Amino acid sequence: MPFLVIPYPTFDPVLIHLGPLAIRWYALAYIFGILLGWAYARVLIRSERLWGGKAPFTIADFDDFVLWVTLGIILGGRIGYVLFYNLPHFVAHPLEVFQLWNGGMSFHGGFTGCVVAVVLFARSRGLSILSLGDITCAVGPIGLFLGRLANFINGELWGRPTDVPWAMVFPTGGPFPRHPSQLYEATLEGLVLLIILALMIRAGALKRPGLIIGSFAVLYAIARSTCEFFREPDAQLGFLWGGATMGQLLSIPLALAGLAFIAYAMKHPARSPA
Repeated sequence: MPFLVIPYPTFDPVLIHLGPLAIRWYALAYIFGILLGWAYARVLIRSERLWGGKAPFTIADFDDFVLWVTLGIILGGRIGYVLFYNLPHFVAHPLEVFQLWNGGMSFHGGFTGCVVAVVLFARSRGLSILSLGDITCAVGPIGLFLGRLANFINGELWGRPTDVPWAMVFPTGGPFPRHPSQLYEATLEGLVLLIILALMIRAGALKRPGLIIGSFAVLYAIARSTCEFFREPDAQLGFLWGGATMGQLLSIPLALAGLAFIAYAMKHPARSPA
């Protein structure tokens, strides 16, 4: 055990009680992630320079799409968690599937839900599926950043035992100092990914439909797989094949799909005003 351990700043997962209604940090992370992502997307859609002409859809189109993608994130994230992380428990307690306030969301499931929402909405409006997916992925790291901060506030998804100077003892993590892996993930999956994608967009990535989708998938898979080396595996799963975690295994097909999108985008000419 290290001589110095940073005290975990214990937070109440409930921000405020309004009678029987409890407003939780976790729910606020989703709400503000969607609202801030929505605002950022509107800025990107307005800039013709970034698209090589007018964006292939309007701000009004994206405003309508926000409800679709919100449902995709919530339904996909929950279904993914149920199927990949704790299926036996939910088979035995099926009503708990609907208790979202107790946590339990899967990024890979939420990403799949986003894909379904993008495809269905774009086809219903006759819009470019790839371009709509690009803008969705461009703003996605905002929600990832806030979601990981909410995990830290909840004192959940903590890291493996360690003796690094910034180790913390989490209330539900036993007596051992652990990596604050939620903050690692907030940094890599949120801030770093957001900055890299923003720089790519400034360099013209939106002119090649599918490039941001592919880059998001590959970079997220790398960031998540890296952070998993510091994060304690889910107790009900532990380590899987070859000592890998479920998060790392699910990141493999995500990265391969991302490479395919990048290859497709780079094979086609960039959009131009003409």
